[in-house]
Amino acid sequence: MPDFVTSEAELEAIYGQPAGPAVIKEIDHISDHYRRFIETSPFVILATSGPEGLDCTPRGDPPGFVRVVDSRTVMLPDRRGNNRIDSLRNIVRDPRIALLFLVPGVGRTLRINGRAAISVDPALCESFTMEGKLPRSVIVVTADSVYTQCPKALVRSHLWDASRHVEESSLPSSGTIMKSLQQGFDGDAYDRNYPQRLRETIY
Repeated sequence: MPDFVTSEAELEAIYGQPAGPAVIKEIDHISDHYRRFIETSPFVILATSGPEGLDCTPRGDPPGFVRVVDSRTVMLPDRRGNNRIDSLRNIVRDPRIALLFLVPGVGRTLRINGRAAISVDPALCESFTMEGKLPRSVIVVTADSVYTQCPKALVRSHLWDASRHVEESSLPSSGTIMKSLQQGFDGDAYDRNYPQRLRETIY
């Protein structure tokens, strides 16, 4: 049976103190340098917390889809999805939020920890129109801490190395998975129709 760490004191005894740069780069606002990361990123991972537990979800659009409003505020549209709205349910009950921005080909990531609110202001939603479609809401994030993370994880994973990319067909399809979970589900039809459904519902 492995030994478990159960206190901060034990953790600090194992890991020591964070290196100087890891502390220096954390600030309470969005600097011009950090703004560049946000406006270049087409992909962000959004984490929230609620009474049922944690939720982590990917969000993506053309670079700049996360709008930097000022040195403390970013906004991102809530695009069309499956209507589970797990993240939104969490935000209205617990405003804490974390964002992790990725830039294709770049090892460093950018993190924002802060608080979120959901706006349905018509003019604001209209300002995020994409292909003639408006988001139903916009997530407004107030930053409490902002910092970059070193590239070690992406270097170790070879995430951007195209020679290591996996063929989609090597993994179970969505239809195959749902067919295994629900008797009578037509997984083949689901997979066959998905490309057209994606084109019609992307926004």
